[in-house]
Amino acid sequence: MYKRLNELNFVIGLFFTIVSLILLGGSFFSKELSGRLNIYTGIVFLIFGLMMILIKGERSDG
Repeated sequence: MYKRLNELNFVIGLFFTIVSLILLGGSFFSKELSGRLNIYTGIVFLIFGLMMILIKGERSDG
């Protein structure tokens, strides 16, 4: 697990996934008009974050 934290694509993916969960959670508990924008942005951030987490980085141990 600690090796994954040294990979930049995993850290970026984790950041965007956490931000997307905050946006999606906030939009479900809010009754404002900006809720729809938060849902769309949260979905895009979630897709990008999961894509970044699932990318396998090339490692050269030399």
